[in-house]
Amino acid sequence: MDPVQFIILLLIAAVCGAVGQAIAGYTMGGLLVSIGIGFIGALLGGYIARQAKLPEPLTVKVGSNDFPVVWSIVGSVLFVVILSLLNRPPVVA
Repeated sequence: MDPVQFIILLLIAAVCGAVGQAIAGYTMGGLLVSIGIGFIGALLGGYIARQAKLPEPLTVKVGSNDFPVVWSIVGSVLFVVILSLLNRPPVVA
């Protein structure tokens, strides 16, 4: 994988992570956080899709690597929702 393909892969992950944060309604940071959430979402969403034997409706091929866009967004939403539940401020009575 050359540097241009790597940057394209990072940008796709950033978009998927940002869309996942927007859908979940909880923003945690900027570009680097979105990239991380996009990649974690791809792992989580891909795992869930494989376990449920679901097809990949949209895959972006960058070089020799496939990036599951839809499952990355779904996994990003799930990951951000879990993080938002863990990071809630304590309730003060």
